[in-house]
Amino acid sequence: MATSPLARCLDSTNLRLDATDADLHTLCIDAREHGFAAVMLYPAGVFRAAEALAGSPVHVGTVIGFPHGRTSTAAKEAEIRAVAAAGVHEVDIVMNYSDLREGRRSAVAAEFARLGAVARELRLLTKVIVETCFLDREQKLAALASCEDAGIDFIKTSTGFGTAGATVDDVKLFADRRRGSIRIKAAGGIKTLAQARALISAGAARLGTSNAVALVLEEAGAASTTSGY
Repeated sequence: MATSPLARCLDSTNLRLDATDADLHTLCIDAREHGFAAVMLYPAGVFRAAEALAGSPVHVGTVIGFPHGRTSTAAKEAEIRAVAAAGVHEVDIVMNYSDLREGRRSAVAAEFARLGAVARELRLLTKVIVETCFLDREQKLAALASCEDAGIDFIKTSTGFGTAGATVDDVKLFADRRRGSIRIKAAGGIKTLAQARALISAGAARLGTSNAVALVLEEAGAASTTSGY
């Protein structure tokens, strides 16, 4: 099956609390078939995912400090080192957004700098989840600036466990106000092709979704209808 441009933007995600080994194996098989950018799963599943995706261009990604971000920097660093040894390629790190909301921006910046350096040492791609639903505009821009200052690869909107997920407005805010080449990952509540296309048009380079297969099938169906087949 040919890989579509949309598929190459998708991080196919299973962070359900009741996910089984069989569910995660299916996640990896589907990712191989459709050519997704990455699979995203909890750290305990990384080793099995790396085995299932060996020889595939699909990356294995996992979450760090998820979903609250309120573990210590040392604990997050230990998680990153452990999953790197297990075969991960990408880490989605939850910011301690409580620190940012309470005005402790220097603590946030210091954590980003430390974890970004560790990830680069281990040759891992970094995405920082800032949980936009709990931040005001000024705080969102502060999070963006701190990510850029630390050399983070992606700023990511949401865990999917907050009160709201990705919005076009938040993606556009990050896209318009970034100073350099940091990329944007939208995640949380992405269920339709129209949503996916709108977020990409606003500036998202990756989409995190548990509906990845449904999205590419919807895209294929829309293409068939348009072409008359």
